[in-house]
Amino acid sequence: MSVRSSRNSTPRLELCHITKRYPGVVANDDVSLVVQPGEIHAVLGENGAGKSTLMKIIYGAVHADAGQIMWNGREVSIANPAAARHLGIGMVFQHFQLFETLTVVENIALALEGEFDLKTLASRVTSVSEKYGLTLDPQRMVHSLSVGERQRVEIVRCLLQNPQLLILDEPTSVLTPQAVRRLFETLRQLASEGVSILYISHKLNEIQDLCHHATVMQGGRVTGETDPRNETSASLARMMIGRELPVCSVEPYTGEVRPVLELKGLNYRNDDPFGTSLEAINLTVNRGEVLGIAGISGNGQAELLAALSGELLVDSASVLIEGAQVGHLHAGQRRDLGLAFVPEERLGRGAVPAMSLAENFMLTAHRDPQLRRHGLLSFARARELAARCIERFDVRCNGVKAAARSLSGGNLQKFIVGREIMQAPRLMIVAQPTWGVDVGAAAFLRQTLLDLSRSGVAVLVISEELEELFEISDRIAVLAGGKLSQPVPIEETDAERIGLLMSGVQAQAA
Repeated sequence: MSVRSSRNSTPRLELCHITKRYPGVVANDDVSLVVQPGEIHAVLGENGAGKSTLMKIIYGAVHADAGQIMWNGREVSIANPAAARHLGIGMVFQHFQLFETLTVVENIALALEGEFDLKTLASRVTSVSEKYGLTLDPQRMVHSLSVGERQRVEIVRCLLQNPQLLILDEPTSVLTPQAVRRLFETLRQLASEGVSILYISHKLNEIQDLCHHATVMQGGRVTGETDPRNETSASLARMMIGRELPVCSVEPYTGEVRPVLELKGLNYRNDDPFGTSLEAINLTVNRGEVLGIAGISGNGQAELLAALSGELLVDSASVLIEGAQVGHLHAGQRRDLGLAFVPEERLGRGAVPAMSLAENFMLTAHRDPQLRRHGLLSFARARELAARCIERFDVRCNGVKAAARSLSGGNLQKFIVGREIMQAPRLMIVAQPTWGVDVGAAAFLRQTLLDLSRSGVAVLVISEELEELFEISDRIAVLAGGKLSQPVPIEETDAERIGLLMSGVQAQAA
């Protein structure tokens, strides 16, 4: 019997006809939603469907223009997050809000109201963390914690405020399979004690496994409700994006196989106390393959990407592109040799927020002879190529004059990836290709990278999404503590083994 049918109590939370407008867009349009006590309730939708705005309204960070919020049967007005926490609403954001140079207990103290002393609070942290299987040392510095441990800090901080409703935004996007299982055990225990949970995720299999109920949103409106345990990933995808979930098609590469990128004993000593040093990294990426690198954030991914892209100069002989030593070359010189690069940060590094798409296209494509005439850049030609990119890669926007910041995350990512592909690279390096991207756009991007590799390009993907890496990679390696494991063919390993390598449980030799 479901939570809904077995409980006759007053709903924990009821949203009645919530509407929120911004200039030119209705983010939430007459949204109604009911969450019962002890219910794990998923909210599904593509990027731009209105999920984030709705969660911010519940948490008091945004105010609705119309509608009512009912909390335990009475109407409330939630002025700000502090008021939400006072009611019993806690939220764990996708991007953690912790101070690296403070201890666990000091970070938790920052969110608490009233009088307390750190010694007593540390004891409470230990007690609560042990009760829910979220083991934490209150005195550890946050910068020494893994991503999974940092998430525990955020959750324990919420639990110390005795929440009746916990909002989780993409909580498993950076966790190993083992950490995901531990998190789900905690959430089920909380639900059994009557805590309601609002769960936001793009991972449909998790929603099927965990949630009692799901509300589906499209274009700011509620378009459906269901019990996800009675659905398949395909049926949930149809409700969410209005069509079948695309499945990546992997064709064998039949062309010449030869090394394009080689790393030979790459070392980098990082003097940043919060950074990671790289130690004796060896790697070969061949034509026609996708090589995936898995790992938990903070294990050297940023340093490795900088060394590969040319933002960080290293020993010339430790990085080779098609046999040429390039470790001493800067980013522009490496691009001249056929390197294309998609950074993790779309706005600020992949694109300039205030610039138009046509202008952003020129940022890395200005080497294209089609864009230059007599030493000058052709803006007309840039607009033409940007329009071709928009059409070819299905970028939903208001044309080439649209500012980069006006696009959703998924559409901006499609534009950036498309811009790089249109430069006919020999080597493509992509970081977090589908971070925060909805299932439809994610499938498109993954297929695009596969197709690019099968055309003879060497593709290196660094991602924290294991499911993604297993879908598109030919070989996979793990970066942990600045050391890279030996890449293995995807058919010779599984997510469980890779997850253990990511968490450092197994030796790198495994």
